[in-house]
Amino acid sequence: MLPEFQSILELTTTFPTEVSCIEHLEAIRWNGNVVSPFDATSKVYKCKGNKYKCKNTGKYFNVRTATIFEDTKLPLQKWFMALYIFSSHKKGISSHQLAKDLDITQKSAWFVLHRLRYAFDHPAFKALMNNTVEVDETYVGGREINKHESKKNYADGQKRLNEKAPIIGLIDREDGRVIVQQVDKPSHDVIEYIVTKNVSQEATLISDQSRAYNKMHKFYDHKRVDHSAKQYVNGIAHTNTIEGFWSQLKRGIDGIYHWVSVKHLGAYAHEFAYRYNTRKINENNRFNLVLANMVGRLTYKELIA
Repeated sequence: MLPEFQSILELTTTFPTEVSCIEHLEAIRWNGNVVSPFDATSKVYKCKGNKYKCKNTGKYFNVRTATIFEDTKLPLQKWFMALYIFSSHKKGISSHQLAKDLDITQKSAWFVLHRLRYAFDHPAFKALMNNTVEVDETYVGGREINKHESKKNYADGQKRLNEKAPIIGLIDREDGRVIVQQVDKPSHDVIEYIVTKNVSQEATLISDQSRAYNKMHKFYDHKRVDHSAKQYVNGIAHTNTIEGFWSQLKRGIDGIYHWVSVKHLGAYAHEFAYRYNTRKINENNRFNLVLANMVGRLTYKELIA
């Protein structure tokens, strides 16, 4: 049975040593049945120091291998504390503040946060939406005209490009799940692909009057609300729920991060989606849910490429 904790003080007493952290990760990842990350069919030998050997490949590994913790120089105690702080703070935490809290460099804290965001993109919240689903798009970022001349983005020296970055959002009113996807352009085809990939045809789809949603009636019982005519509720048709999520996302970015690049915007959107999707569970379960999705690597080279 996994240990429980409800505060950062309880977290530090629950995991007082590096070994206790390793044992917790092993329980979540393998649950007593160690599987080689090099060959899942191979027999595994237990070695000293929480290490294992894959018989078929002859390679050694531990619970951190092929996870977000691989090759890290930070102790797992600091990783656990970073995860607890990051996932429990409703609007996130900046890398500067986390660096002070953990006594590490800002560069290391930034990398830690992005690895955790990588694990935040959890498959548990990607099942098809079957109920009343709101779809909407939002735009994040500043206008080029307001930027310093050295930071403006021009094509051929004249035409302004991508003043704001678009994000598509879907929210199921009944189960409270939200799915977000950053896109280059919210065209008919892009929206059709995202919606049909994530929403069951048995669902009722609700949107505004944007032309990008004109084809949705072919796939769904599609209801619309006309914001241009100052109509915000039309029977069950409204997009207030997804717009409430957009306000949380933008307040978090403005208040905590102040600015995010277009390249990493999708990761930040998934961060806020994960917090929204886990808002009704306690800190202990939210913490373990992230660790359950720790498999997969994100290197610093990939991050800054």
